[in-house]
Amino acid sequence: MTIPADQLSDPAVRAFVAAVNAGDQRAFYAALAPGATMSDDGSDRDLRQWAEREIFSANGHMDVESQQADGLALVARYRNDTWGEMRTAWRFVVEDGKVGRFETGQA
Repeated sequence: MTIPADQLSDPAVRAFVAAVNAGDQRAFYAALAPGATMSDDGSDRDLRQWAEREIFSANGHMDVESQQADGLALVARYRNDTWGEMRTAWRFVVEDGKVGRFETGQA
């Protein structure tokens, strides 16, 4: 069973997931705090380069299976045209209603 993006607990995470699933770059960057950072499988990455490669040019999509920590920790089936589908964990730090950092990796 998946949790629709509009039913995720945290508003910033909800906006992030909705933007990813819509392929909406403007909404994605609007969901992020200035200077937001991220890591993938434990390594910090350039957020804009990563998002272009893993989300926007590859049709990334998150099917959220569960949420914890008041919606700041998700487990999702993530798929894109490059890697196919994998079970992933996502952790978010929200600052002033925006995602200041996210960390993702295989679950």
